[in-house]
Amino acid sequence: MKKTSDKIKPDWHWGTPEGSREFDRLVDRGMTFRETLAWLEEAETLALRMAAGGLRKREGSTGSDGR
Repeated sequence: MKKTSDKIKPDWHWGTPEGSREFDRLVDRGMTFRETLAWLEEAETLALRMAAGGLRKREGSTGSDGR
């Protein structure tokens, strides 16, 4: 059985907002429930890491002049 990504042909239209949503729907249709859960967990982990990194950067950026 071929993966969904093997069946999807690239299209310039995916560079537009509407095309991006269309591409997401195509990919989502081929994902199993477990794959979707794994993707959501990875996205949450990334978001938490980015938030923590931004917080550390803001806390560490205060110099002697208070900026």
